[in-house]
Amino acid sequence: MSRFYFGGSSNSSGSDDDDDTLPYPTPLQRSDFLAPGFSPSNYLSTLHNRHQTLEDLRSELRSRSQLLSKELLDLVNSNYQDFLGLGRSLKSGDEKVEEVRVGLLGFRKEVEGVRSKVVERETDVKKLVDERVEIRKQIAVGRALVDYEARLALLEGQLMVETAGKSAMTNGYDDVSDSDEDSDDAEEGSYSMSISKLRKHVQQYRLIQEISKGIGENHPFITAQVPRMAKVRNTLLLDLSTALQQAKTAGAPGVDRVMKITRIYADMDESAEAIKVLKSLKAA
Repeated sequence: MSRFYFGGSSNSSGSDDDDDTLPYPTPLQRSDFLAPGFSPSNYLSTLHNRHQTLEDLRSELRSRSQLLSKELLDLVNSNYQDFLGLGRSLKSGDEKVEEVRVGLLGFRKEVEGVRSKVVERETDVKKLVDERVEIRKQIAVGRALVDYEARLALLEGQLMVETAGKSAMTNGYDDVSDSDEDSDDAEEGSYSMSISKLRKHVQQYRLIQEISKGIGENHPFITAQVPRMAKVRNTLLLDLSTALQQAKTAGAPGVDRVMKITRIYADMDESAEAIKVLKSLKAA
């Protein structure tokens, strides 16, 4: 049987009571080993007050280790079937993971296919939209060309300009009648040229020029109408020159009329022609 002591010197007493056997210390508690942050060295340092020899302490710890090993073995034996089932489930789990992976790859491939179709459709739609925009532009140009031709033909008719292949497309454009003349004609008297008509003719001429700029002066149709526009311009300048001469020869009563005609020249952007006519009249 092991002996226990209180930790004092063996020579402190010589009586026979020192040889008496001490009672066993309490067993080591299992809960001590389950404490969080368990440290063997710290735990052994707390056993300095146990009246137990080092050999007995080792023996007790060895017994505790054997007991735990036996409990672990019993636990494995009692749950052996469960451990085998866990292994099989893990094995089948790999197969399921692989199935999921293959499924995801297939889904990804389908998504890529849908995405490529969407991109292709987007390209087609963009192309169609661009074609629609271009067609609308062409329609706008066509309408502008029709408007250009109709207004030019109407102005040619008003100025009595003879043009080969002259179009009669004047629908929607009313000719200037005597009833349309404004107050400028109230004092026309014996003048053969109506200022209101001259002004309206010049306005129509300028409007035709603006339409041609909107279409593009390099457009084949606009380029083909240059000779017609030149005849219209020359006719307008001739009418303005005649009106200016009549107003100039009228003397003082015709001064106001001269100013109105020169403003019409300016509206036509032909002020240089007005100066030329006035100089020629003065020289005469």
